[in-house]
Amino acid sequence: MKFSVFTASTPEWTPEEAAQTLAAQGWDGIEWRVTDQADSAEPGFWAGNRATWPMAGLEDSLPEIARITGQASLEFSGLGGYARCDNHGDVERILAATAALGARQVRVNVLPLGTSTMGGQDPSGIPYPQLFDSTREHYEWIAERAAHHGVKALVELHHGTITSSASAARRLLDGLDPWHVGVIHDLGNLIIEGWEDPLPALQLLGPYLAHVHVKNARWVRQDTKDESGAAVWAHEWAPLAEGQGSVLAYFRALAAAGYDDWVTVEDFSTELPLAERTAGNLDYLRRTAALAGLVVHNPATAS
Repeated sequence: MKFSVFTASTPEWTPEEAAQTLAAQGWDGIEWRVTDQADSAEPGFWAGNRATWPMAGLEDSLPEIARITGQASLEFSGLGGYARCDNHGDVERILAATAALGARQVRVNVLPLGTSTMGGQDPSGIPYPQLFDSTREHYEWIAERAAHHGVKALVELHHGTITSSASAARRLLDGLDPWHVGVIHDLGNLIIEGWEDPLPALQLLGPYLAHVHVKNARWVRQDTKDESGAAVWAHEWAPLAEGQGSVLAYFRALAAAGYDDWVTVEDFSTELPLAERTAGNLDYLRRTAALAGLVVHNPATAS
């Protein structure tokens, strides 16, 4: 098992700073965030993130991405793309970029739920069956294009989308070539929506389990009540060892399912300074993986 960091969670660092700092801390790889984002006076996870590569002109950035990653002796755990499955032009570009970099796999976003307000958007109101059928058609095309480029397109389990659970993602991809489409299982997102007991969920994904993201979340009771007088709860991101998801239990499920590949961290908690947060996360992940019986890559002993 190898550990990497998704640069959505390192907004204060430039690409050079992110790569060099993570390498010095002992991380095995990096997962670059690739998207056009809004400007911000202060760096943030979703706007003004300094460790993000823009989609605009991405092809011209590929040599610099390769140089920065290679000089830090980091591997690509994949690319953190934001191209949506119905934008075939951007999907084609991000698949080609993944192949050119040798990054193997890239996230391609599925359609949001008709009730979703993610990204500040208005709900579309489109019924789930229609969204599901449309996404399946897009992913049939994506599977063919990923095969053409020799890479894998990844569906993330994410709240507010048609694939919040492992069951939904397996149904979406079933019958497509698992060499070229797969699923990102994500502990933190599942705390918010789509929770299924990890081991059977991982077993259900079978050959489509391609990648793992680890973050954590918790539900917090609010001071207000709804119109009926009932309690109101809201979710927030939490440090890995402080959220409602047990990373130890999750790693034990990964071990039981035979998963032995990348685990990418995207910690959106802010209790600790960024460098302290990433270093502490790596130490925690290594110790927890050892407790779970997972074999952790050790750069010092690698040939």
